[in-house]
Amino acid sequence: MANEVIGNNKGQIPKVLFTENAEGEKIKIVKTMSDNEEGKFVADSIQEQKLRNHFLNKDFAILYRTNAQSRAFEESLRRREIAYTIYGGISFYQRKEIKDLVAYLRIIINTRDEEALKRIINYPGRGIGKTTIDKIILLANTHDKTMWEILVEANQHGFRAGTLEAINQFVTMIKSFSSMLEKHNAYEVAFHVGKQTNLVKELFNDKSTEGLQKFENIQELLNSIKEWVESPDNEEGEVVDKTLGAYLQQITLLTDADDKDPHADTVKLMTIHAAKGLEFQCVFAAGLEEMLFPNAMSINTREELEEERRLFYVVVTRAKKKLWITYANTRYKFGQLVQNEPSRFIEELPEEFLDRSYAGGGTKMSGSFGFGGSAFDRMNGGWSNSKKTAADAEKDTARHLRKNNYSRLFASESRK
Repeated sequence: MANEVIGNNKGQIPKVLFTENAEGEKIKIVKTMSDNEEGKFVADSIQEQKLRNHFLNKDFAILYRTNAQSRAFEESLRRREIAYTIYGGISFYQRKEIKDLVAYLRIIINTRDEEALKRIINYPGRGIGKTTIDKIILLANTHDKTMWEILVEANQHGFRAGTLEAINQFVTMIKSFSSMLEKHNAYEVAFHVGKQTNLVKELFNDKSTEGLQKFENIQELLNSIKEWVESPDNEEGEVVDKTLGAYLQQITLLTDADDKDPHADTVKLMTIHAAKGLEFQCVFAAGLEEMLFPNAMSINTREELEEERRLFYVVVTRAKKKLWITYANTRYKFGQLVQNEPSRFIEELPEEFLDRSYAGGGTKMSGSFGFGGSAFDRMNGGWSNSKKTAADAEKDTARHLRKNNYSRLFASESRK
């Protein structure tokens, strides 16, 4: 089965790999309504398999294309008290860029949160150095006041002119954020904070691989806040508090990730790159959607697309007994709810090895990346009567995503 998938690559050394294991179950193709529902399905399935087939946590792996995808799975696993480890990385809410933005949100809710204040008072850099921070802490202890109170009355404490100006600008900025709380929801406040502090712009301007991952993580945090804000009220019809304070209370437990022994009995979460050379009894291959896997940045040339297919080959050969391939019908991207098409790689799998009963009535999915009503048509005004090839369509779509998704957030900043 995996050999047939990789056989679609032209740039390869022909070979046939095989296993001596007994014939296994069919691959389950699972469609969910959203990425959060995808996380819930995976966590529920792990719980069910442990009870029904006596698997241990360490028998399961969740594989995804980008680090930012771990957020939905971590939240769902924690809610079900299933122990997990991020293999080759750290928990979503423990990543520096996430802790930085969350610290800003915490301080505008509670100016007495000195841990958060110390974290962001000079990040991004604004001319309030370590010596100044030490002086603020000393003054706060001496006068039995909070650090924030010292900052507010900084004019009385003999700071140098340049430092005083930086402090006053910081105080004004935080007060302006706090003034938004009554009239704006959590997402609107968080988006404004990320933009006005230049925190998101600094990550956006970092074109390294690490910088791109950090930017994607920040966008995933903002997406999760947007989805939380727009989620319906509970089943009893009670109105759910959608303020920033309520959101921060909700993620408090999720930010207290424990360091775990990578060899302990935990579900392993990892990117596909990190999974090379590893095998697990049960594998969930998540996010099999066009523009996510294959990645939108990797479909400009045949070589790039074939490298994505090699990664998919890695995914399907990690599972010893059971394999689920999941994809979400919708995801929030840059604050907008986006419809997704299932990955072309799903359609490359031999049909006789698939169980599509979770993919919409068990019927075969079609139109993954063609024309006639596909995502490409909708995003580019309809190509059904054009002479463009599928490769042309892919390139245009990738350019469209880069231009409109990554750039539009900060277009106003670049004009300043």
